[in-house]
Amino acid sequence: MVVQQPIEAGKAIGADQVRIIEWPGSAVPPDALTRSADVVGRIARVPMLRGETVLPGKLAPKTATGGLASIIPEGKRAITVHVNEVIAVAGFALPGSYVDVLASGKDADNQPFSRTVLSRVKVLAVAQETTASSDKPKVVSAVTLELTPLESEKLDLARNIGVLSLVLRNELDTGEVNSAGARLSDIVHPQPSSGAARAASPAAAAVPPAHTVAAQPRSRSSRGAEEIRGASRQPVATP
Repeated sequence: MVVQQPIEAGKAIGADQVRIIEWPGSAVPPDALTRSADVVGRIARVPMLRGETVLPGKLAPKTATGGLASIIPEGKRAITVHVNEVIAVAGFALPGSYVDVLASGKDADNQPFSRTVLSRVKVLAVAQETTASSDKPKVVSAVTLELTPLESEKLDLARNIGVLSLVLRNELDTGEVNSAGARLSDIVHPQPSSGAARAASPAAAAVPPAHTVAAQPRSRSSRGAEEIRGASRQPVATP
């Protein structure tokens, strides 16, 4: 069974969206489905494009009823946060994108701070849409994120103590953000970098390059011109 028409995640697969094709026996993907009855009517867990092989891992359980709950992986949760145009990265945070979540507020000493509280979080939906239109960003008022139960608790606490912001990241970037965060002093009194410090410090005295200077006689009683080489003087015979 392969996809004949694009299939959206969270929706039931129609009979016109898949078809059976002949496939070399030695190249059949493991667990490939070969009957329409095993595919039609099932909920797609992930988006599928034309020509893709329909595999069991791409389908929700047979008892699934569709919607967002059908595409949440086992052990994960979906939590929605309210956003504005700026927080939602001007509409470029689309379903399938990955973001970092920043929280800004005031600490126990009433000092402003900003810190990354979650790294590489997958966007499941924007507003009520679980599919992305890559040709045009969409400004929305709510974004649904895919989190573990522990991450859900951290996000829920963070949005109650400050303001959340989303930072869009490359989907291939899998690194974790390990930062102590930024404080007001980091902005008002930033520490200069080593390069800046060197630039601000007085320049070391430069050693003059070797050169030869013909000096004029110092007085009428002078024996003649002198040749200066570094710190030494040598008389120069004059014609």
